[in-house]
This record gives sequence, C-alpha cells and structure tokens, in this order.
Amino acid sequence: MARFFHSYLNRMVLFTTLLFVGIIYFYADFMQIASANIWLNGVIIGTALFGIGLCFVQMIRLLPEYKWLHGLISGGRRGTDGVHILRPVAQVLSHRQRAVSPAVLDSVAGMVQIKFEDLRESVRYITNTLIFLGLLGTFWGLILTIGGFAELIGSLDMSDETVLGAMQVGLTRPLAGMTTAFTSSLLGLAGSLAVGFLSLQVQMAQNVIFNELIDWLSVRVRGANPIDTTKILPQIDASARELTRTMHSLEQKISQI
Repeated sequence: MARFFHSYLNRMVLFTTLLFVGIIYFYADFMQIASANIWLNGVIIGTALFGIGLCFVQMIRLLPEYKWLHGLISGGRRGTDGVHILRPVAQVLSHRQRAVSPAVLDSVAGMVQIKFEDLRESVRYITNTLIFLGLLGTFWGLILTIGGFAELIGSLDMSDETVLGAMQVGLTRPLAGMTTAFTSSLLGLAGSLAVGFLSLQVQMAQNVIFNELIDWLSVRVRGANPIDTTKILPQIDASARELTRTMHSLEQKISQI
C-alpha cells in the first residue's frame, strides 16, 4: 500500500517539476503569450497555480489518514489522533472491538465517500473555472476582432491614396483581439489539463485508502445468524405430506361425483 500511495505523490512532483522547467525553458514565448492580455491571462495563470497548490495540499492531508489506516491494519491502532477524513471509522471502531454489522459498514463507507467527494469538488470547480476563463477570453477576443474589423471598414476611404497604410494601421486592433482569443484559450485549456492530472492522482490515492479500508472492514463484518436447518426441514416435510394427503382426498371426492 505504501508503495502505491507514495507513487502518486511522486508522480505529482515529477509532473509539476517538468511543467515549471518547460515554462522556464520557453520563458520568452510564455511571456509573449501571457502578455497578450495581461489581466485575463494573469487571472488564468493565477487560478491554475492555486489549483496546483490545492491538489498538493489535499495530497498532503491524505498522508496522516494513510499512516493511521496503515497503523490500524498492521497494529490495530484505534485512536482518533491526526485523522479527519477517517474519523467516523475511528469512532465506530472505538466502540466495536471485533466486528461490525453490514449496516455499519455501509454507513461508514458512505461517510468516507462523501468526505472524499467534498474534497474533490473544490478542485473540480477550479478546473471548470479555468475552462470558463479560456472560453471567456475566446469570446472576448472574437468581439474585439469583429468590432475592430467593423471599425476599420467603416473608416476606410477608398479614394485616398494612403488607404493601404491606413488599413495596415487599422488591422492592429482586430489582430490583438485574435491574439487574446487564442492565448486565453491555450492557457485555460493547459491549466485545466494540469490541474485535472494532479486531481486525478489525488483521487487515485483516495481510492487506495478507501479500498484498503473497505477490504479490512469487510473481513470483520458480522453476518446474520445462520438458519437452523434441523428445525426448518422437518416442518417443510410435514407440510408437504399434509398437502399430498389433501390432494388425494380432493381427487377421491371429484371421482365420486
């Protein structure tokens, strides 16, 4: 379990390191893209950095939960120190020394799933926000582009000899709008992919903890009392014989009619 769990954290660190190394290596191109619309692209970059940091925070928060669960499985530790997500499990096990009922197992599994899902919702919202900001920049850039072309066409005087120069100068605003549209879309999608990949690693680590917990608890589920067949079978046999006698009696009465 330790090897699989820590592999997700190592994968996150490696991915983030490669991401920042790539940004540093292509620093000039990155700054050119970011400066196309410094305000919108700055918000997108800041949101992506916040999402990356939040994924690492959530992964680090899982470490005490993992250590507690590992200690529970290996040594039977039942305290609640240092655990928050798995606190319902610790509270249930503190009152049950040997076994739990299936209903308690389902209740505990549901509570842990809800807590994990609540943690994922915040990162999922940031991913959707990055996509939204990218689309917002796209439409904003298209509006600037269309407005710039409309203004350019309306201001051109075809009888003027310098119309080509005026057209060249007037193309600056539409091209700036297209730059805003493409750069914001690029940063928004790239940020959502980066945060989504890190969020996937956190979710897989959560699944490791959840599956190990359920497997450990399933062994300790207290089943229902088995049915005493030595008492039930004679009753079934007597009922069958009585039904047979009734059928024979009914056949005899029918034949006499």
